Amino acid sequence: MTPSGSNDIDLLARIARELHAETGAPEKLPALWMLTDPERMTDPVASAQRLPRGAGVVLRHFGRDGVDELAEGLAEATAARGLRLLIAADARRAEKYGAGAHWPARLADRAAHWRNDHPDALMTMAAHDARELEAAMKAGADAAFLSPVFGTRSANARAPLGVEGFSALAAGSSLPMIALGGVNAETAAQLPGSGAAGLAAVDAFA
Repeated sequence: MTPSGSNDIDLLARIARELHAETGAPEKLPALWMLTDPERMTDPVASAQRLPRGAGVVLRHFGRDGVDELAEGLAEATAARGLRLLIAADARRAEKYGAGAHWPARLADRAAHWRNDHPDALMTMAAHDARELEAAMKAGADAAFLSPVFGTRSANARAPLGVEGFSALAAGSSLPMIALGGVNAETAAQLPGSGAAGLAAVDAFA
């Protein structure tokens, strides 16, 4: 896939900042997020280097080879660029690389345990419905990545929530919501007023 142009990334960053301010989300929570994907992103380090300062990166390695090399590269790139790094579902590597953590809903118990051990670290969780949002809140997450808002190429994606569905779930939870799933420079323009506190994407940065 052709890398996203700087104009598209700048537009996403601007919309994300507006959403962040609109919802009064905590300052420590980045407004714009890049999620890695071993199938859809060929060079996560290069993609991270195109992000604006203050953005966040979630490393989702899915048990692939070369994870430590990638994590080390992202740790260096995010530190140099002033970005926040989270590592998904891997407490050991989050500790090793001084990163925060991101957890799938199915690991809510593990997330709660990690939160107890790291009360000041940034921790997010994935969510797709009200039950998973409740689990994220009980685990002590700082925010939830709520998805999929729009249609997406992810092989595991559920039916899109749509802006109305996303808004309804956001309104029913006290957690800041990061919109994920089919988010790009065009679809993001539909999200002001939705309750989203920020934006996250894979393909938009690939």
